[in-house]
Amino acid sequence: MSLVPFDDRDGWIWMDGKLVPWRDAKVHVLTHALHYGSAVFEGERAYGGTIFKAKEHGERLARSAEILGFQLPYTPAQLDKAAAETIAANKIIDGYVRRIAWRGSEVMGVSAQQSKIHVAIATWLWPSYFPMEQRLKGIRLTIAKYRRPSPDTIPCMSKAIGLYMICTISKHEAENQGFADALMFDYRGYVAEATGANVFFVKDGKLHTPKPDCFLDGVTRQTVIALAKKRGIEVVERHIRSEELVTFEECFLCGTAAEVTPVAEVAGKMFTVGQITRQMLADYDALTRSNAKVAA
Repeated sequence: MSLVPFDDRDGWIWMDGKLVPWRDAKVHVLTHALHYGSAVFEGERAYGGTIFKAKEHGERLARSAEILGFQLPYTPAQLDKAAAETIAANKIIDGYVRRIAWRGSEVMGVSAQQSKIHVAIATWLWPSYFPMEQRLKGIRLTIAKYRRPSPDTIPCMSKAIGLYMICTISKHEAENQGFADALMFDYRGYVAEATGANVFFVKDGKLHTPKPDCFLDGVTRQTVIALAKKRGIEVVERHIRSEELVTFEECFLCGTAAEVTPVAEVAGKMFTVGQITRQMLADYDALTRSNAKVAA
């Protein structure tokens, strides 16, 4: 199956205040973000034509920009409206939304405080991050070579593009070894997250999840925690040692792209796609579908 390049598609992209034809949404090769990673982004999903948790994602984009030392030229509410306009223009019912803000090409060098801040929003049809058949039986993870760095070495609470370099490397290596993804430890050796999703474990009827002190506390992670508590399931947020993996019964990933995806294996440790995992998957799917119905 041949890939359809993302720079050669029909449709519209919202860029710097207006909708432009998809193929015209371009930046210069000397854009600061391309050379120095000065960009932040959000990944969102639309269900039934409405973006799920749009407000939370929009506010996080603004916080991410502030952490990187720049301010968005639009308010979160203005960008929420622009994202909805882009969804409508592309006739997206169920799909993916990418907001991105970056320093432009006015200055080329480490210091670029006079560079213009640009913002763009693209949206496209996108199925489940993992194939449904694979998702329901549980995916296989390996252990990533790279670790999530210490908070005093990176702006870890910003969804900044540069922080995803080790995620791409780790996911590629995992796929080349026949795995779907990789589990990342942090700089202390504690379990952190997968390359693009947070992780949960089940033990004795409780959910255990790593404390997000050096990686993002994901919007979907917060949603899953709320759903679990609504079910009366205790959620324990703590540091999880690598040697504890063998003590857990179930495991799943969660994220905007991954949604809730059961895990069957982490580097030889097998997990059951059990009752709590299935319940969280069903509850999250029901919540996103109800969001679409309410919007309709």
